Amino acid sequence: MSMTDLITAARVSKAWPFQEAQRLLKRYPDGVKPDGSPVLFETGYGPSGLPHIGTFQEVLRTTLVRRAFEALIGAKPEDGKTRLVAFSDDMDGLRKVPDNIANKEVLAANLGKPLTRIPDPFGTHESFAHHNNAMLREFLDRFGFEYEFVSASERYNSGGFDEALRQVLRTNKAILDIMLPTLREERRRTYSPILPISPTTGTVLQVPVEVVDAEAGMVRFADEDGSAVEQSALGGMSKLQWKVDWAMRWYALGVDYEMCGKDLTDSVTQSGKIVQVLGGRKPEGLIYELFLDEKGEKISKSKGNGLTIEEWLTYGSEESLGFYIFPNPKSAKQLHVGVIPRAVDDYWQFRERLAEQELDKQLGNPVWHLARANGGFEGSEAPGAGDSLPVTYGLLLNLASVLGAEASEASLRDYLESYIGAGRITPELEVLIKTAVAYTRDYIVPTLDKRAPTANEAEALRALDAYLADAAEDTSAEDLQTEVYEIGKREEYGFENLRDWFKALYQTLLGSDQGPRMGSFIALYGIANSRKLIAEALAKA
Repeated sequence: MSMTDLITAARVSKAWPFQEAQRLLKRYPDGVKPDGSPVLFETGYGPSGLPHIGTFQEVLRTTLVRRAFEALIGAKPEDGKTRLVAFSDDMDGLRKVPDNIANKEVLAANLGKPLTRIPDPFGTHESFAHHNNAMLREFLDRFGFEYEFVSASERYNSGGFDEALRQVLRTNKAILDIMLPTLREERRRTYSPILPISPTTGTVLQVPVEVVDAEAGMVRFADEDGSAVEQSALGGMSKLQWKVDWAMRWYALGVDYEMCGKDLTDSVTQSGKIVQVLGGRKPEGLIYELFLDEKGEKISKSKGNGLTIEEWLTYGSEESLGFYIFPNPKSAKQLHVGVIPRAVDDYWQFRERLAEQELDKQLGNPVWHLARANGGFEGSEAPGAGDSLPVTYGLLLNLASVLGAEASEASLRDYLESYIGAGRITPELEVLIKTAVAYTRDYIVPTLDKRAPTANEAEALRALDAYLADAAEDTSAEDLQTEVYEIGKREEYGFENLRDWFKALYQTLLGSDQGPRMGSFIALYGIANSRKLIAEALAKA
């Protein structure tokens, strides 16, 4: 597969990362900026809290678009045609003390100060922001993202933003003309694009500011005690209001692409106008929908109704998280533990198909994009394309649920090795064994309720047991499945359709409304053990 073939297919692909990348290509038809510098992608992080799934999905989705853009222009990641900046808004003043932080008094005593000028309540880093920034970098490194970290405080304090700040001061009135009509009357009275830092308390002030000399960077304002202060806005002596700050960053760094959540739609609009006033250009970007909980309500950190990265990785695989996030970014997704098993199995179904697909289908396969996301690869085939698992995650969960309190990684491993052969358990399967035990223990076993079979169901179970009594222990899953089908189709057992038969098997043998292919389950669990399940069910009839 040649690079030319890949470029041709990518430029007509309907997969959303390519659609986003194609809009960026219209900005730079040759794939490079006029000055020859790399096309810049950015993602932002507010370090008043720890990284979470929202952080992960934004970096992942931005990376997907970045790699899609590289495919469009025939570039490899190592060619340096693109950059991804992970920007930390660590110059922000702390507005409130987070609920999930120890030593809250340390933060409470420093409210209003820039996050990098507040002591670290964890006692491990130079400041609260430095601690959270370190967590961000560890988080992104854990998932293999390729990025450059940029700190707002470092840029402000070092003078790296000084020229952009002068431009904000020069255009102060035009920025006010954009922002003031969007604010309530009370807010208008104190609003200023520039937020000076008090020379006495170190607090980020929300006060009216007069520009004294834009070229020198001098401003005048009233300090917290009411005294008049004239000082520089440069070199870390001020920061900017959020929407102005975002626009200034686009202008100063030359950002070409940045996506954000639906809750920032208004900010995109106003910041887009401001960056034009500054003399820059609004980046391309996607506005994505937010996550919802299982009740369809917006996820809130204060409510605690979300799902953490650690929770997902306790019950599912890393790849399944990326797979679940990939589709339809403009549609809201429910994010709760119940979506994990399906995401794991769907990921592997798409991974197995990849090698057999035509190139245009591969470019629409989430696994193709996820494989390229961190490090990339040459050509059109992803590493691991065509891989498959010998069992589904759903089947592992059913096995673990039947084992109940006896379910352990060792017991699942023993059953699998007897099913697929010793020494054939891959690292990917090891992950699923571990997560299946955890998921079953916490979410399946507490809900199991095996009902007694009805009279006709009991007769069908006896027929299945009679077949199994004569079957060899190594009977194939397919042969077992065929016999299960045949029993369910017999008129004397009175099932209106096969669905009713399978539902009866799940409810009486497994204690669940849903379940696996019974042939696969019986082959994995063993014929003798499966007969014991049937005997237990018949004892209730």
